[in-house]
Amino acid sequence: MTSIQRLSSLLLLSSALSGFPVLAQTQPGAPPQQAPEPAPAPEEVDEVEVAGAGVEGLEAEEIVVRGTRIPNVVRTTPSVVSLLSTAEIARTGEGDIAGALKRVTGLSLVGGRYVFVRGLGERYSSALLNGLPLPSPEPLKRVVPLDIFPTSAIASSLVQKTFSANLPGEFGGGVINLTTRSIPTERFVELSGAIGGNSVTTGQLGYTYQGSGLDVLGWDNGTRDLPVAIRNANASGNRLIVGENFTKREVQDATASLVNAPTTLIQRNPNIPADFDVGFSAGNSWEVGENLLGLVVAGGWEQVWRTEGGLQQAAGGVSILPGGEEGLVTDQDYRFLSTEMNVQVTGLLALAYEFGEHKIRQTNLFVRDSVKEARIQTGLDTVNVGEEEPINRGFTNWFERQLWTSQLVGEFKFGELSVNARGTYARSKRDSPYERVISYRFSRELGDYFNDLRTNGTFSRISFSELDDVVYGGYLDLGYDLPTDRPFRVTGGFGYTNNDRTSERRDYAFRRADGSALPIDVAQTRPDFLHSDFNIYTYDVVLEETSGAEGAALYDAGLEVLAGYVNLDAELADGVKLTAGVRYEDGSQFVQTLPLFRTDPAGTRTEIDRSYWLPGGTLTWNFAPDMQVRVSGSKTIARPQFRELAPQLYQDIDNDRVAFGNQFLVDSQLLNFEGRYEYFFEDEARVTVGAFYKRINNPIEPVSFESGGTFLITFANAPQARLYGGEFEFVKYFPLDRVGWSFLDERRLLLNANYTFTDSSLQIGEDDTTINTAGDVIPASSFFADGAPLVGQSRHIANLELGISSRERLSEQTLLFTYASSRATQRGPTGTPDYREFPGFMMDFVVRQEVSLYGRPLELSFEARNLTNTRYEESQTLGNTTICVMCYEIGRSFQLGAKIRF
Repeated sequence: MTSIQRLSSLLLLSSALSGFPVLAQTQPGAPPQQAPEPAPAPEEVDEVEVAGAGVEGLEAEEIVVRGTRIPNVVRTTPSVVSLLSTAEIARTGEGDIAGALKRVTGLSLVGGRYVFVRGLGERYSSALLNGLPLPSPEPLKRVVPLDIFPTSAIASSLVQKTFSANLPGEFGGGVINLTTRSIPTERFVELSGAIGGNSVTTGQLGYTYQGSGLDVLGWDNGTRDLPVAIRNANASGNRLIVGENFTKREVQDATASLVNAPTTLIQRNPNIPADFDVGFSAGNSWEVGENLLGLVVAGGWEQVWRTEGGLQQAAGGVSILPGGEEGLVTDQDYRFLSTEMNVQVTGLLALAYEFGEHKIRQTNLFVRDSVKEARIQTGLDTVNVGEEEPINRGFTNWFERQLWTSQLVGEFKFGELSVNARGTYARSKRDSPYERVISYRFSRELGDYFNDLRTNGTFSRISFSELDDVVYGGYLDLGYDLPTDRPFRVTGGFGYTNNDRTSERRDYAFRRADGSALPIDVAQTRPDFLHSDFNIYTYDVVLEETSGAEGAALYDAGLEVLAGYVNLDAELADGVKLTAGVRYEDGSQFVQTLPLFRTDPAGTRTEIDRSYWLPGGTLTWNFAPDMQVRVSGSKTIARPQFRELAPQLYQDIDNDRVAFGNQFLVDSQLLNFEGRYEYFFEDEARVTVGAFYKRINNPIEPVSFESGGTFLITFANAPQARLYGGEFEFVKYFPLDRVGWSFLDERRLLLNANYTFTDSSLQIGEDDTTINTAGDVIPASSFFADGAPLVGQSRHIANLELGISSRERLSEQTLLFTYASSRATQRGPTGTPDYREFPGFMMDFVVRQEVSLYGRPLELSFEARNLTNTRYEESQTLGNTTICVMCYEIGRSFQLGAKIRF
């Protein structure tokens, strides 16, 4: 067993877990380059750490694992769970936990960040770290994007798909519990590094901009700080605009204080760099008398470049085409090229002290994820410009997401009584300074692009936004084994969670002080000249604050939950076990819009105060030594996310769309039922078959519409939805010693296959109603179509893993296949069909091989991703017409890595 394997040799399984477990724009309007055309087409200990059964009920009993056999968590827990152990995560070769989780039965990855369980959107899935809640650094979500967690910091991931009373009441598809590394049994030091690339990015043409000198490290060095003059204007409570409160000279000075060329001028990079990744981890444990003190530290830095180039179109409606058939009419038709540099910095510090049967653990995790984007799009925009004259737009962005969490857990055992006390404080931030967009319009008369800051289709805008999200809470759980003939355990506890959020966005437009157009010779200059100090003071180019023009620019939000539960685990008869309980949850949620300016009216407040009794239970019948059947039922809820309630415009960087909240949303309520057959026919081998059904009252669905040529997304409660489906999983190792080839004698073949079928539909009656953003009660059929599937739900999801591994040393070669059928991503606006994404079929290949370097174990790895060269496609189709909402090549990715252990 290697040192790093020993790191995870403790299986923490709580009693409650028995229910869980050059210049691109030197000439303005230089067209973007098209995206490149695709090319032709020793047996390890399966370590597991599972800490925390949920927000309450984390009574941990420790199972020490020795040798190559471990307790089968999937089999022994009374709930339906799926587990990714340390070895299984490593076998996928994924760099973040989101990518690894898409291999789990019934899970799909959307947008590269959010995990959907059984086709239910991210709102119906929650993520916990060591059983404790986390805040989200995403302004449009309250859920945590799982791409920010590197696999190097996570020991295991457990997905519970059936509700038990110790879990948070917001439970739809499932709860994902991530467990960080625990106490090592001996000292270790590990260093790692990797280099990689992508076939449509690395060494190819892309875009970038100067930014700051520390961008490569994931931090801005102050270049993008909000200038003092603008900060003072904000603090005054007055809108920054030439008029009563500010003179023209004061506004000019504020405009000139902005950093110009480093944040404005997009440059061509004909040779985008390779990807790099470095990391380290270390740990040790010390005996303190008869007690044990342990320490684990880990850190990493990763830089990844990605270029996307393709089509971005929008439909203006439905029209009758020649021949009499209906078809879609294109009113926006762009080609685009975007390059992102993504830098992730992580750090982990974990301490643990064990004395007697008691344990105290303290865990700190830091994650910083920064994205630097440069994008140019060129094409036609007939709905906004009104004429078929090309538009060229340049975008420069810098997005910082940061998460820090500190957790303290005490686990105590006094005979038959166990006591568990936990506390957490976590803070996430998102800062997006200097979001710039500059739009030039082609003039056939001039034969050139121009931006006079007035003519339709020409403009220059800049935005600054910040988000601060804090979660803190405390939890206490008690468990007692009753002195009965059969095992009978009663657990109970209560917990308090508070989530506070503040979000602010400031928008500005560049205009001439008198509202006139710039002289044409000035309007034809490149972006940094257009915004130069000379033009600001000579041609009176000034900022005009437009914050809050559409929706609130500043809001506070909060969610306070006080919960208690009682749960029992009982053996009713030989082979028959029942886990049942009830949870009481009192939730108080609010979104308070706040005035930015002294002249603004008082803000509005939306409140949802509801309490719920949420029962849940699972009955397991172990009718044969290697077979069992489970049935379960529960009632759960799903609350609106903060941004869905806040009447504030916000750009969704995931899909380049503008979202607007609906303050009249209400909670969704779910009824969940499940049946499952499990057959564990050999060690490390199983077959499972399951079926599930869910009824959702008042599900929250995105609604799309067009306003002034802008595609907007808002949200509304549909009357009802139902979802049903089935799952199948097969896992088995086949020895290869009978093949007849000597080099295969100590190897075995892994076959791991799973498939999930899901069918969902909205239930819309003639008399059903919903509430729009204005507070009007309208027919639900105005927004929703009866029988339409839930957004984000794929009907078919399948995974296949074929791997050969050595029984004697680390030597693995794995093929990974993933398929997801099409799914709706947005409702189509103005009576057009839904937007649909086509994830399709992907194939990856991962190799891990251990060799010796001067007596030290060196692990070499090779990864090849998307060998099928599947492209990203999101489109609308009606009849013989297709609108490519967003289509681009993903490319094939390759990476070489190495880890050395001391």
